[in-house]
Amino acid sequence: MEFFSPAWWSALLAIILIDLVLAGDNAILIALAARALPPALQKRAIAWGTVGAIAIRSLMTLGAVWLLKVPGLLAVGGAALLWIAWGLVAGDGGDETHAPPPATLAGAMKTIIVADALMGIDNVLGVAGAAHGSFSLVLIGLLVSVPIVVFGSTTVLRLMDRWPWLGKAGAAVLAFTALKMIWDDPLLQGWLGRA
Repeated sequence: MEFFSPAWWSALLAIILIDLVLAGDNAILIALAARALPPALQKRAIAWGTVGAIAIRSLMTLGAVWLLKVPGLLAVGGAALLWIAWGLVAGDGGDETHAPPPATLAGAMKTIIVADALMGIDNVLGVAGAAHGSFSLVLIGLLVSVPIVVFGSTTVLRLMDRWPWLGKAGAAVLAFTALKMIWDDPLLQGWLGRA
């Protein structure tokens, strides 16, 4: 694909739209992971967690062709994401059997990176598919997703400070994303009657 050709611009637009649509749940995740930190550490957790998440996502995108061949990957990622979503809100309901959201910078960054890697599978596969093998388009797509996720998570964090119930709504979005990943897994389509 030639640089700046109509096909290149069309693929870039598709990648940006994919990032816009799929970055919302990532922004919610980052805000949920950072909310228990002191305000001075929240921005650092968002920034460094996003940097780590983008680094992991970059490596995943480079291996996206291989990822597409792994049966059950979406289902496993979805199940792990359900567990993370539950852990992020369990501390709010007085349930002492689960840990509250991370209260340290390192804990928040770890949660952000691991969960974003799990949630980013749909984004990685979408971007890799839209790029049609063009490394430059994959790179631009990743660069576009950084400000979307950082700005979105900062905004969601401010809203959750004002309306704490949004934390539970955000966890519901993460759970929905996880269930969609499980539902869309090709390995499970036959079992779910979608073959």
